[in-house]
Amino acid sequence: MKKVLISLLTVMTASCMMLSCSSSEVDEDIDTTKIVVNMVSDPQPIQLTKEQKVFVNDNNAFTLNFLKMVSQTDRSSKSFIYSPLSITYVLSMVNDAATGQTEQELEQTLGFHTGGIQAVNEYCKNLIDNLPKVDKDVTLNIANAIFLNKNYKLKELFQKDMKEYYDAEAEALDFSSSKTLSHINGWCNDKTNGMIPTILDSVNPNMMSYLLNAIYFKADWASKFDPKNTKMETFTTEKGNTKLPMMHQTVLINYMENDTYSAINMPYSNGYWSMTVMLPEEGKTTDDIVNQLVSVGFNESNNRYRAYEVDLKLPSYETSSDTDNLQDGLIGLLEQMGIHLAFDPNLAEIPNMCDNSIYINMMRQKAKIKVNEEGSEAAAVTVAGAMVNSANPEKPSKATFHANHPFVYAIREASSGVILFVGKFTGE
Repeated sequence: MKKVLISLLTVMTASCMMLSCSSSEVDEDIDTTKIVVNMVSDPQPIQLTKEQKVFVNDNNAFTLNFLKMVSQTDRSSKSFIYSPLSITYVLSMVNDAATGQTEQELEQTLGFHTGGIQAVNEYCKNLIDNLPKVDKDVTLNIANAIFLNKNYKLKELFQKDMKEYYDAEAEALDFSSSKTLSHINGWCNDKTNGMIPTILDSVNPNMMSYLLNAIYFKADWASKFDPKNTKMETFTTEKGNTKLPMMHQTVLINYMENDTYSAINMPYSNGYWSMTVMLPEEGKTTDDIVNQLVSVGFNESNNRYRAYEVDLKLPSYETSSDTDNLQDGLIGLLEQMGIHLAFDPNLAEIPNMCDNSIYINMMRQKAKIKVNEEGSEAAAVTVAGAMVNSANPEKPSKATFHANHPFVYAIREASSGVILFVGKFTGE
């Protein structure tokens, strides 16, 4: 059987500006604490079917398991940021062309169980269409594209599904031309607002297709950090102490603590989007946090938050990550999570993308986040390649939350519960 390469590429980008309320340290006698008040009108929370609510919950379990696997695989003590949702999208596009046990493995591992291709596609379309509408003051752009080697043709039904559910149309290109690399990278740069300027170093002329998904997200905090209150302070890493710019404010936000960690839930704009920061208690580690999240679930932990007046310190930082730096790479990690057949040239059942059945032979994700007084900006790019095979608040309590040692964080949307990004900041 004739062998041809196909590449599936997902680009996910998020750019976030955090919500909070600042307090001046100039005069301790003046109560400068501000309460976050949502003045944004006409929020449009996402409406999910009963089945889609299960999808969210169990896909979040995939996200947390991915976070655990990365934490176990990368023992470099370096900070990282990833978007398992980006992986979900690229594998959902693969799933559209899969059959048999290959489809079952993909859906089970991603948290879709035996929902079937139609249900998975409708879930993805719901998020693509409606996540950008949740908050008019949040910029969220989701784009998909298919760059097709002009020598090959996608199956009609696959093209129809990509257009209907992913808003992706095939664009035929000459993969032997140097202009194709610039064209694909230019699309990537444009859709990620420059956060990920390139995704490919070269275009393989034997590739059948590149599929891309890009998400750009940008939002302000309800109250930004005052730069005047940012000072160089000690941050304790696994290797010792270092100095980092620590932002400081007092804010009324949701806070919780247990034996393993304390956490804050920092809202963006109208409060549907938020960043959750989880800080280990004394004697605990970020691995302990991740293990508890996997065991209990993110939503269950989230139910314990209460409004507190929090003395908050958070570092200003920038983190970049690449799954190629993990011990077994992205495919090796996903195999450990339960996806095997899609990567097997002899057993993969993915016959409905082109005239020949394919298997995935490479995957990679690069991601980046920046956090400062104004907010945060984050981006993730996933690449997969496949080979053709022949209530009213009470008076708040007070809490201190100084993130001056490694912590775990997640960016999510409340009405759907979808987690966009997960990461760990270690000071390195």
